[in-house]
Amino acid sequence: MNSSINNSMQYIKHHNGCAPDALEISQTEIPTITSGQVLVKVACFGVNRADTLQRQGKYPAPPGESDILGLEMSGEIVQIHSEQMSPQPFELGDKVFGLVAGGGYAEYVAVNSQHLMAAPANMQMSEVAGIAECFFTAYQAMFIENDLQPKQHVLIHAGASGVGLAAIQLAKRQGCAVAVTASSQAKLDLCKQLGADLVINYQQQDFAQEIAKHWQGCDLIIDFVAGDYLNRNLKLLNMDGNVLYLAMLAGRYADKLDMAMMLGKRATVKGSTLRSRNDQYKSHLIKEFSQTCLSDFANGTLVANIDTEFAAKDAGMAHQRLENNDTMGKLIGCW
Repeated sequence: MNSSINNSMQYIKHHNGCAPDALEISQTEIPTITSGQVLVKVACFGVNRADTLQRQGKYPAPPGESDILGLEMSGEIVQIHSEQMSPQPFELGDKVFGLVAGGGYAEYVAVNSQHLMAAPANMQMSEVAGIAECFFTAYQAMFIENDLQPKQHVLIHAGASGVGLAAIQLAKRQGCAVAVTASSQAKLDLCKQLGADLVINYQQQDFAQEIAKHWQGCDLIIDFVAGDYLNRNLKLLNMDGNVLYLAMLAGRYADKLDMAMMLGKRATVKGSTLRSRNDQYKSHLIKEFSQTCLSDFANGTLVANIDTEFAAKDAGMAHQRLENNDTMGKLIGCW
């Protein structure tokens, strides 16, 4: 380890079930890296709904992982374990970003080196910190859990969320038609700016009726809402279409499943998460995304959608905004 690094670090402390304003800066020991890991000095971290759920005591860290909040970060490699894959992917001083299963809300974090990517040279570290969780989640939803093809029709609920905005860009990059739902005109305008073809204010319009007016149906629906959306989604599907659930903002229980409609359309209804995936899955996802998409951030084809940057000490305000559904893109904390 670099001799300038002390044995302690700052991190954002939480208690299960605490309110957003109870998040506070505290001190703990710098993590010790193990085989295949590197130590990253964190510059910035992304705030995700999984973080708010973990703070509430509803989404604990996977066994063996840090219980510090935070699933993504950007920073500089300051230590490399002697046991690494060959060839070694990174060197000391490299600027990187990537996924962690916990520990992102800290000044230092131990990371599997295969879960990191090189930060594009033309991007600020605050921008880079907003790529991993949303773009990797959107990419896996479309191209690993599904086989999205050009000219297919995609409906993305919560289109102005971090994952939603990433999904719009990836679907348009694939040559697909994209519809989104969101709760305000400002959010819909941002979605349209990023390429959405059809924008629907779900508070004022029935999304199923709006889709039916303009499209014959959807090939893929990405849903963070659940609840009573299930049968409405199924009704919109084309034959052999897919509905992928990534969250359950409207609650864990859906309405009664119309089995006749699901069978008649040969529909697939699937749920997916990223945090709980094993290291091999994440490594494959990150390698594929890196080979396919990373260069598009450098040339501007893909952009990180950052709503607000804030000081790490203000993480509680970021959690409150996320829980109030008061965001368009990513909230980024910086040390």
